Amino acid sequence: MNQSKTEKTKAHIIASTAEIFNKKGYAGTSITDLTKATNLTSGSIYGNFANKEEVALAAFDYNLTRFREVLQGAVNKYKSSKDKLLMYIKAFHSSANSKFPPGGCPMLNTLADADDTFEPLRKKAAAGIMQWKRDIVKIIENGIAAGEFKADTDAGKTALHIIALCEFGILMNSATKGARQTDEILDMAMDVAKSIMTTK
Repeated sequence: MNQSKTEKTKAHIIASTAEIFNKKGYAGTSITDLTKATNLTSGSIYGNFANKEEVALAAFDYNLTRFREVLQGAVNKYKSSKDKLLMYIKAFHSSANSKFPPGGCPMLNTLADADDTFEPLRKKAAAGIMQWKRDIVKIIENGIAAGEFKADTDAGKTALHIIALCEFGILMNSATKGARQTDEILDMAMDVAKSIMTTK
């Protein structure tokens, strides 16, 4: 189905500003940033979106979709629950060269930036984290049913443990501008995943 001119313009604005919002945050992104990125006037931008908040929410959705597509694309290459769980971690390793959105994890960035300043954006980021948790929980539960993971595994706590380590690894990459410590943290996450595996 062909997009209307308005739909194409909105899609252009979202795609062009997504990286800026993910790197500079909602508060740090100005209308000048948006006009430069889109090559549009502020009037053109606000003719398609009510305000900066609306652009930021759409840009977050765009970044989160890209983030999930990269992660799910890597995980879905495997059939066993063990391999799927390990790939959820390996995807963040420097050797994977995963094409995540520039600027890092949109949920981590957003929660650091908008936790007290922009409630709708915080809610979207929180929902993204909880969906990530549900994705991992489902893999663990399927693995328990298949005998790949220990029957007494707490799927929810294990998922949160893995996510916490992956997110901290991403944070360390931003802090140190290097992958060494990030990869070491991801190794810890791998140990968590391996600790629930059976010998099967």
